[in-house]
Amino acid sequence: MPAAAPAPVTAARQPVYFISHGSPMLALQDSDAQRFLQTLGCDIRAAGVPRAILVLSAHWETAAPTASLADQPETIHDFGGFPRALFEMRYPAPGAPEVARAALAALAAAGITVTGGEARGLDHGAWVPLILMFPEADIPVAQLSIQPHLGPAHHRRLGEALRPLRDQGVLIIASGSLTHNLRDLAWEGTDEVAPWAAAFQSWIHDKVSGADVAALDDYRARAPFARQNHPRDEHLLPLFAAVGAASPGQPGRRLHASVQLGALAMDAYRFD
Repeated sequence: MPAAAPAPVTAARQPVYFISHGSPMLALQDSDAQRFLQTLGCDIRAAGVPRAILVLSAHWETAAPTASLADQPETIHDFGGFPRALFEMRYPAPGAPEVARAALAALAAAGITVTGGEARGLDHGAWVPLILMFPEADIPVAQLSIQPHLGPAHHRRLGEALRPLRDQGVLIIASGSLTHNLRDLAWEGTDEVAPWAAAFQSWIHDKVSGADVAALDDYRARAPFARQNHPRDEHLLPLFAAVGAASPGQPGRRLHASVQLGALAMDAYRFD
């Protein structure tokens, strides 16, 4: 697929989304979550095309925030054991190095140590949801890394520093997974939702919709079955960046909730 011409920009201030990207098979397999993302992209485009997209993906971990400066990011297939059709997929969106530099400058101005940028492509935490939301690949995309060793409060501060980019027409997408315990998934398939996943899903919804930042920051101590749902933090940390990038005190609105493989919650939230 050749690179698309950039889309005409028709919108200024942009919202923030937390999206659960689930398995890479989300790009190929029909599901409630796949159909939701396709509809969401159409809704965003109808409201006004963003100038650019900044994605924080759970699949790029660095010691300090790093941004992608690629003019034409490659599609990174950072997984194995999936059908050939998935490896043949490409997302040829143009890069947004100027947005990447603006993000790093905003973080530095907020006192957050950054390591600069690199010409990195888009990992599947970025391109899988984007290929469903914006299949035209005509909106420039930059990506920002996460720092799992620094925890929720750091990522909320990171989001707060990025908030002004929204007024510059930049759509911020925080891509992770509401639950992420791959060892305890029902790989054979099931319609039953594991109680430990449902309890965590409900707790997060209550705290995000109530803008309870203190509880969210301390989720590993307060949320039910926190460690069973997230043996490591990395797939939930983008949520805290989305909370930080929202207007102060603004609750998140859940747009979608579904569960795959018994315990992989695919929830998505919008922050205005």
